Amino acid sequence: MADQAMGLRDRKKMQTARRIYRVAIELFIERGFDNVSVQEVADAAEVSKMTVFNYFGTKEDLIFRPMEEHFGDAARAVRERKPGESAVEAVRRQFLEMVAGRDPSVGLNPEPFARQVRRLVVETPVLMERAFVASQKGTRELADLLAAETGDLMCATIAAATLSAARNALVEEHHRRVAEGESPDQVAADAAERVRQAFGLIENGLSGYAVKQ
Repeated sequence: MADQAMGLRDRKKMQTARRIYRVAIELFIERGFDNVSVQEVADAAEVSKMTVFNYFGTKEDLIFRPMEEHFGDAARAVRERKPGESAVEAVRRQFLEMVAGRDPSVGLNPEPFARQVRRLVVETPVLMERAFVASQKGTRELADLLAAETGDLMCATIAAATLSAARNALVEEHHRRVAEGESPDQVAADAAERVRQAFGLIENGLSGYAVKQ
């Protein structure tokens, strides 16, 4: 009975957090992030201001808390890779799995909500700064992980930055094509070839790339 009660409480908490998040995003999209107060979010979600802070911590967290884990996706892929699998192979495999699942974090979710959130971030300087810091933190996490394995911080930093850049470029390409009218399924149809090219540059090094004629 206690376990069932705890499960019910957890579900209610999740529902409350989801409601606050959805209401906040709708208000931010409608009026702009800087023009909406936390109190207004709380009123619209029918909770107290303190409840909003208990769930999300800060106003910026109303945007980033649900997506924070994705900034560490590359590090997670490398950390959990199988014996014999390289860092490049692990990040590439994970990215293809996310494409197959139409994960919102790689720009291929069919629902417009995820794209609206991204547009909100891009159009709001304080949120773009937060996104940059979170992205850099994810890259540093990957670099530290590779350095711990290899003992070479310099090369680990280069590898982490390059892997992160490849992922970011692929995600940007997905968003660009969807914004231009292609469906997520259309974009995903040739994603494997783009992923092969992107990570191939890293795997093979940049020798011979963009040699001026």
